Amino acid sequence: MKTFAAIDVGSYELAMKIFEISAKGGIREIDHIRHRIDLGTDTFVTGKISNERVDELCRVLRDYSEIMKSYRVDQYKAYGTSAFRETKNRVIVLDQIAQRTGISIEVLSNSEQRFLNYKAIASIGDDFNKVIEKGTAIVDIGGGSIQVSLFDKDTLITTQNLRLGVLRLQDRLGRLNIRPEQNEGMLDEIVSSQLAVFKKLYLKDKIIENIIVVDDYVSAIIGRNVAGLEQNSVEASAMEKFLERMRVKSVQEVSRILDMPEENVPLLFISSVLINRIAKVMDAKLIWVPGVTLCDGIAYEYGETAKLIKPDHDFEQDIVACARNISKRYMGSRRRSETLEKIALTIYDSMKKVHGLGRRERLLLRIATLLHDCGKYISLVNLGECSYNIIMSTEIIGLSHVEREIVANVVKYNHMDFDYYEAMGQDRALTQKDYMTIAKLSAILKIANGLDRSHKQKFKDVRTTLRDEQLIITVDSSLDITLEKGLFAKRAEFFEEVYSVRPVIRQKD
Repeated sequence: MKTFAAIDVGSYELAMKIFEISAKGGIREIDHIRHRIDLGTDTFVTGKISNERVDELCRVLRDYSEIMKSYRVDQYKAYGTSAFRETKNRVIVLDQIAQRTGISIEVLSNSEQRFLNYKAIASIGDDFNKVIEKGTAIVDIGGGSIQVSLFDKDTLITTQNLRLGVLRLQDRLGRLNIRPEQNEGMLDEIVSSQLAVFKKLYLKDKIIENIIVVDDYVSAIIGRNVAGLEQNSVEASAMEKFLERMRVKSVQEVSRILDMPEENVPLLFISSVLINRIAKVMDAKLIWVPGVTLCDGIAYEYGETAKLIKPDHDFEQDIVACARNISKRYMGSRRRSETLEKIALTIYDSMKKVHGLGRRERLLLRIATLLHDCGKYISLVNLGECSYNIIMSTEIIGLSHVEREIVANVVKYNHMDFDYYEAMGQDRALTQKDYMTIAKLSAILKIANGLDRSHKQKFKDVRTTLRDEQLIITVDSSLDITLEKGLFAKRAEFFEEVYSVRPVIRQKD
């Protein structure tokens, strides 16, 4: 059994959960500490976290450190979200916190943050799997933005980020200088315009029956028999009725009834309006609020990594499904992608002792094969650069920013001559390790692409054998492969440069 602390340094709250995690007992929460701190308003209004907020943050984190000692915590993870992502003085603030508290905070990319929340929901198990059997949207509401992820027949089909976070919307309303009774109408106008675009691009003929909500306000009042949201799952109409009750009461009355700090009531209202409007746009019937937080996702990931728990859901397949749908959106060839994927992974697996990469890098290669030709949607001439720009501009849930950059570069250099680190590293935050991952995966994808240069899927089977300083690629085909052999040499040169292994094609008799 391990005692683990998960710390979420959010836009408007600093939360810590203490868990006991074991293979036998699973994940058990034993304490939950929360402190209201408005980091997001600083960042979203001024672009920086103020000295006063840093002082407060350090003071609370020192208290959290003492609490961790009292529980004899074996390990902790502390993550910052949008307030840190968007601040100009992030590096300075993170260094100050580490020096003054001893707690190191890692800043999550948006896709990493949402993926952890998604894992928190999935950790509930059967309830989650049952809900997503039908068309489902996960609506993850944060301070700076919301993430909407769509499922169809338990497969993740798309995820999009909208800058409609509760703190950002509260700031916008504050600048309008309007009466309180006008807030809902203004919110509706701001939200509806973006949701209309989302509906046109991503919903179309999709039927969304269920909405799963992750937030810090509606989630805080469910199941307490005080707000008309007595159950974790409610009819969508219940949210409309809840808003009706809130409209006729003052902030002070709502605060007293819900036992909630007064400063949280406007944010609860904004979150409720968002959920209600999204439910109407999607014509959803059921709203499920599982009550999980980012801390639950952090604990789940730790338990999974430490092999203390076994996942019930295949998250890797969700990342792959997301990449497949991006490829489909940009008119990618599914047959061609599947051929490249099979060949590239066969080569990767046979080269394990040489490349020294792991399962995660194998996943990145797989995604690169799926997105290898997405840039042709824009230009057949500048395919490499266009593919790079599409991938870097498109969120792939579960991948960090660096991982997305690795995939984008692998796809880019599949179509272009490779740039050496001295040239590539000047304007991108890539380490030498990242660069070598790009080089190794690019060399494999180039070879795989060369084996299907005609795009006719000529090979029934491709087998690879690593022998001495050669990679023997045996292909089973009764067709003429003169083109593949003729254009293979240049791609083989780069592969040999990276691995000191010469790839050789042999046609099976």
